[in-house]
Amino acid sequence: MRPAAKRGSARTTMTTPAMMFALVAGSVLLLSGCETTSGPPAQITMAAEETFDGLRLVNNTRAQKVWIRPGFDLSQYSKIWPQSAGIQFRPVERGSRAQQRRGQSEFPVSNSARERLRSIMSEAFQAQLARLERYEIVDRPGPDVMMVRGALLDVVSFVPPESVGRSDVFISTVGAMTFVVELRDSESNTVIVRTADRRAAQRAGNTLQQSNPVTNQAEVRRLAQRWATWLREALEALPSYTPAGD
Repeated sequence: MRPAAKRGSARTTMTTPAMMFALVAGSVLLLSGCETTSGPPAQITMAAEETFDGLRLVNNTRAQKVWIRPGFDLSQYSKIWPQSAGIQFRPVERGSRAQQRRGQSEFPVSNSARERLRSIMSEAFQAQLARLERYEIVDRPGPDVMMVRGALLDVVSFVPPESVGRSDVFISTVGAMTFVVELRDSESNTVIVRTADRRAAQRAGNTLQQSNPVTNQAEVRRLAQRWATWLREALEALPSYTPAGD
């Protein structure tokens, strides 16, 4: 399946605003869904050559990690059933203002940021999945239906609260998160493909720019669009994919 903040001279990095990786919240989530802090599709071990459930690592893919079940016929599916497995946020304690000014680099994701994240991701994934030509989108299992389960894991924000040094905070990265997708047979619930891709929502060229809601959300939108486009293209290519050795 081919499917830093700067106060004066100080510099701090961050990755996806309020982490809308959270940002992706709900959208990763693919078509919208619940935002949660538990229940990811699976615990991901990025270094595993073979997973606990029999999937094998595939090389030379656009995602950082892709595992596929050997010998499984992907051409039998003509419909997809998008589902959300939720979002997990990295536990971050709310520091004092003094700590934040001294260079705290990770910050809690506010409720409003989580809502923005859900909205941005939902829009991106709905738009891309609606463009699928190979698959019909359904909402129930069937013999030719493949579940597409998405989740965001370890979402972290590097954007300080607006009340803390707002006027002189420069960042190159809004936040970071791991986008996980599982493709499952809808009747047996067997995992066919699992992917994991960790990215940062950051400025082009990783350049510093004054932090503000407009530019921060723009970086999240760009990352959401990147993942949504990748997912659509990967799904379109699935039926013709044959793992080496099969």
